[in-house]
Amino acid sequence: MTSQMRRAASSAAANIAEGAAKRGQPEFRRFLDIALGSLGELAYFALLARDLEFMSKESWTEFDRLHAEAGKTTMGLYKAIARRNFPGGQSLTV
Repeated sequence: MTSQMRRAASSAAANIAEGAAKRGQPEFRRFLDIALGSLGELAYFALLARDLEFMSKESWTEFDRLHAEAGKTTMGLYKAIARRNFPGGQSLTV
């Protein structure tokens, strides 16, 4: 479980870095979407670790705070890029 959590955390950061190096905002958004998925995977394993009592309450609290911050920052970047793609700040609806 620890190994999977490490992979998910590093994948989130690596996808943000890789997306930033791509040409064009649509590609960057795609990599940010992948990073958000990795953060979701990380959250699942952290919940599992907490529920199985592999993680202390203090560790969980700190993880939850950092995870929320990472998620908000990544989603904020995703939304900012979406606004830049369309005139007038409109977002793409699927």
